[in-house]
Amino acid sequence: MEARFDIEMLPALHGDALWVEYSKGGARPVTRRLLIDGGPIRSYAALEQRMEAVPHGERGFELFVVSHVDTDHIEGLVRLMAAPRAEWPIQPKDIWFNGFRHVSRFPVLGGREGEFLSALIFQRAFDEWNAAFGRDAVVVPDEGPLPRIELADDMVLTLVSPDSAMLERMAKQWELDVARWEILPGDLEAAWAQLVNENKFHPDRELTLGPEDMSRRLLEQLKGRDGSEANGSSIAFLAEFAGKSCLFLADADMRAVCPAIRRLLADTGGDVLKVNAVKVSHHGSKHNITQEFMTLVDAEHFLFSSNGAVHGHPEDAAVQAVIQGSRRRPTLWFNYRSGFTEPYEADSLKPNAKYVTRYPDPGLEGIVVSL
Repeated sequence: MEARFDIEMLPALHGDALWVEYSKGGARPVTRRLLIDGGPIRSYAALEQRMEAVPHGERGFELFVVSHVDTDHIEGLVRLMAAPRAEWPIQPKDIWFNGFRHVSRFPVLGGREGEFLSALIFQRAFDEWNAAFGRDAVVVPDEGPLPRIELADDMVLTLVSPDSAMLERMAKQWELDVARWEILPGDLEAAWAQLVNENKFHPDRELTLGPEDMSRRLLEQLKGRDGSEANGSSIAFLAEFAGKSCLFLADADMRAVCPAIRRLLADTGGDVLKVNAVKVSHHGSKHNITQEFMTLVDAEHFLFSSNGAVHGHPEDAAVQAVIQGSRRRPTLWFNYRSGFTEPYEADSLKPNAKYVTRYPDPGLEGIVVSL
């Protein structure tokens, strides 16, 4: 059996929930897994179904990545982690998530759901929190090489976002964000009280954490401020395995991504980053793709994760930027058929079409991209 690198865009409504599987192949291949974001709470059933489908002896994950704190990325993981650790359907070796304790030099955290997740990870999986970064921030340094993390079986992740400037941009809006929920920055007791009342995260059961678990250490380490500039703080990275590669961009800002790619190219001596696939930033928002990005990246597959609800993604300007700006004939992958994705099918079927489209099978949602 040959090496395998599969990216499954789960049906996460207007959000992201990316299930990655890879294996070296051979006579007895070992499948390794990553989970990048968990989608909004209303799509949790799809994630739960996918987790339950994994054989019981294979439920260890190399990594969970919580890219940033927007609800369409984080809520499903808050729901997952609300259960006691022993009841989690899958078990991560490492969890990448930037809470205040990691970025104390930046006055940021992550909104109400960021407070929730910070408290849950602290109690449920503290030893695994940003373990690859020495439990420090997941951030691109201002100088020097980009961080490269090696996972099992030679999967290599190169961080391209966030940078320190993007984290700093989050600061100004934090107090306004949490004030909507009547939480003071860093008041995790109030945040916890709200989480206990949010039945959607732990339906029909009590949370096992209580006031006695809200230690002074927790309060001191997790209090902070966040901003509305959440997308810019997205954890984004290049994943490379067995000669195959994908840029996972979450909702990252090109003002962080493009300089990071230029630094990577300077280190490798190239002028274009050639990858197999790009998970397009922010579900195909026109605000998260630029001409500069398209000149820096040479990819065949472009992945759009959205059903078009809420924000109307992908936007035509972003899709056209991919079609017109690609260095080769691109394949557009959509995890939903919707009024925002189907219009591209007709032209893709014409003779000498400039691009190819891929959709879920009829009656299904979600799609697997095998690199």
